Amino acid sequence: MQKKEDSMPIVLWLLSGVFLILAMVVIGGITRLTGSGLSIVEWNLISGTLPPLSEAEWLLTFEKYKQFPEYQKLNQGMTLSGFKGIFWWEYLHRLLGRFIGMVFILPLLYFLIRGRLSGWLLKRLLLILLLGMAQGAMGWIMVKSGLSDMPHVSHYRLAAHLVLAFSLIGVILWTVADLLTPAQQRSTSPAPLYKLSWWVLAAILLQIVLGAFVAGLKSGFSYNTYPLMEGEIFPTHLLGHLTWQNVWENGVAVQFLHRWFALLVLGLLCWFWYKSTRTPIAASGQRTIQLLLLTGIAQVALGIATLVLAVPLVLGVLHQLVAALLFGLAVLAVHQSKVGSRAVAYSSSQEYLQVKKM
Repeated sequence: MQKKEDSMPIVLWLLSGVFLILAMVVIGGITRLTGSGLSIVEWNLISGTLPPLSEAEWLLTFEKYKQFPEYQKLNQGMTLSGFKGIFWWEYLHRLLGRFIGMVFILPLLYFLIRGRLSGWLLKRLLLILLLGMAQGAMGWIMVKSGLSDMPHVSHYRLAAHLVLAFSLIGVILWTVADLLTPAQQRSTSPAPLYKLSWWVLAAILLQIVLGAFVAGLKSGFSYNTYPLMEGEIFPTHLLGHLTWQNVWENGVAVQFLHRWFALLVLGLLCWFWYKSTRTPIAASGQRTIQLLLLTGIAQVALGIATLVLAVPLVLGVLHQLVAALLFGLAVLAVHQSKVGSRAVAYSSSQEYLQVKKM
């Protein structure tokens, strides 16, 4: 077992990855909201690292873009200057993905050669590597779905792409928490809050998936009033036309689910916080749950503002970023809830030993 001080370089390396993935989420949100995601119609892992460097290369790249439906159906007549405007966001998104891969792989090889990775940690890092590779592949699979007759990416693939990004954040944060938690606290049976914490995490993840559906179907622009949808709880003209099979394809129905499920998640967060105040849990865990609740309240308020203002770029991106923060805090809450009462007992015993020595 590694000592905490020996693990700090690895912890800092992993946390740098979390911040880079958050930056990736932000740039991905900007790419989507500016309509830039289909501007690069090829996936060249190596040669695609460099952008067009001459006027001839720019014209060739633009001609390739013209062969696909987004230009033909949505951007007919776009100038080369306009194309460059959407190209750079998608290029930056892909370039950052490549950079994150290098930031992860090179230190991984260094720590491995230096013998700094134990068995469980190496397995966890390989899992992170596989998730990162899957994230990159899913990004292209998502883009490819929009290079068809309908110039819009599949909202299912968009959700999968986003969930993989959040899964990366979650696994990295869980690994960091394992590295920073003493073995005496980690080798314990689940605490009373543990099961509830998983329900909280699952509810937040489901709300994130619904949010990805809203983004993919562009349904954030359909009804921009709150709490009612143009004076109705649910648009009556859609009643009788929805089935279980098509409800997930209907942007209005998905927006309805996303806006009201948010309140259910917030209620669950309130209950989780209430239970935590009446359950033995380490002070750090209590602070995490408090911060989780405050972030949940902020996210609901931000979501309402984003909706009623018809998804302005800054609020849309911020809403996605806060969702990532909310998910990360929920992961840490699960980890700390598992530690639970053992952490309190361990902390108390350490304090007792210090007092006894005095």
